[in-house]
Amino acid sequence: MQTIFCDDPQRAELLSGLYRRPAAPATVEKAVAEIMDDVQKNGDEAICRYLEKFDGVILTPPEFLVSEAEIAEAEQSVDPAMKRAISNALEHIRAFTLKTLPSDWSFSPRAGVVQGERFLPMDRVGCYVPGGTAPLVSTSIHTVGIAAAAGVKEIVAATPPMKNGKVNPATLYALKAAGATEIYKLGGAYAVAALGYGTATIRKVEKLVGPGNAYVAAAKKKAYGSVAIDMVAGPSEIMVIADKDANPVFVAADMLSQAEHGSGLEQAVCVSDSREMLAAVEAEYLRQKESLTRQGPIDKVTEKGIFLIEAADMAEAAEIAGEYAPEHLEIQTADPEKVAADVKAAGAIFLGAWTPEPAGDFTAGPSHVLPTAGTAKFFHGISGADFMRRSSIIKYTEEALLAEVDDILRFAEMEGLDAHGRSASVRRDRVIK
Repeated sequence: MQTIFCDDPQRAELLSGLYRRPAAPATVEKAVAEIMDDVQKNGDEAICRYLEKFDGVILTPPEFLVSEAEIAEAEQSVDPAMKRAISNALEHIRAFTLKTLPSDWSFSPRAGVVQGERFLPMDRVGCYVPGGTAPLVSTSIHTVGIAAAAGVKEIVAATPPMKNGKVNPATLYALKAAGATEIYKLGGAYAVAALGYGTATIRKVEKLVGPGNAYVAAAKKKAYGSVAIDMVAGPSEIMVIADKDANPVFVAADMLSQAEHGSGLEQAVCVSDSREMLAAVEAEYLRQKESLTRQGPIDKVTEKGIFLIEAADMAEAAEIAGEYAPEHLEIQTADPEKVAADVKAAGAIFLGAWTPEPAGDFTAGPSHVLPTAGTAKFFHGISGADFMRRSSIIKYTEEALLAEVDDILRFAEMEGLDAHGRSASVRRDRVIK
């Protein structure tokens, strides 16, 4: 845990280091590249090897796909209260997604010209659901549920198997309830490779979405181009802006909610204009940590990923948040909307003391698949629109084209592309004749 005060002589350097954090270290990218190349070359045979190496499971290619019998077994074993929680969250997610879906539109910007856009759902997408350190049941509905609401017909999910060769029952139930049409027992970089490149058993997808550790982030980065991706996002992170009147119990609890993911690369940051608040948050963090079950993973993050930053005022706190561009930004201040208005980048913003980040992780509505490592400056959390194709529509009348032929010819001349120019001029010549 590290505290950075306003008068720290290395403050600018320390903050700059936080702003430049990588989604995946270079050593991880090298290891992932070898896995991806192997799967691309050797297909199912490589998948079988990595299933045994990384997940301790021996499966044949026909066993990659979860069977209907396994789905039925999972449905019987999941507690009714858990099913209701999944159903309620799905309802919220679908409602939000439907509000975000784009609609076809058109207009006439000048006489004889009609322009617009058309939106259609993709045919086949892949959703990665992590399960290495914890079964992320919620990711099932925050990816598959959104794709289904967007109208995607084939929704392929991949999630790591347990040691018994099966998928966690709650995860499997949630995937089916959300609308997954195929579910594969695959994890990490080799799962990304299987969906992104395809094998004899697994047809490739058009787009791959979902969160994951640094290995998954690096794999998605390498697969990009063979398949579309939502973003390059690595380990979880949270930043909390807290003023002097914030509740340190709430702040510490929310920081721990992300630290417990526990790969060791997560970050939890508190920014405050009160040194007393920072001290209280530190004490609360250490106190609450001792009562949690995932002590080992939390300790790994506590050592290197917890930061307490003093800001001169709330304006600077907002500036720091915008530069850090966190995956999750909580604002626990007297006027959170005012502070949020000055933050230029964040994956998701949680306003007020009664809006904890886990509400966004589980039940709120917007997807919890969000950009990390500062990439919120140019990526965004997934939405229904991310599962749709956009086509621009253009229509000219004869008169409208003739009015622009001379300009088209001038551009063709500037670029040395006479065939481009002729495409327009032959139409004018025909009219003149």
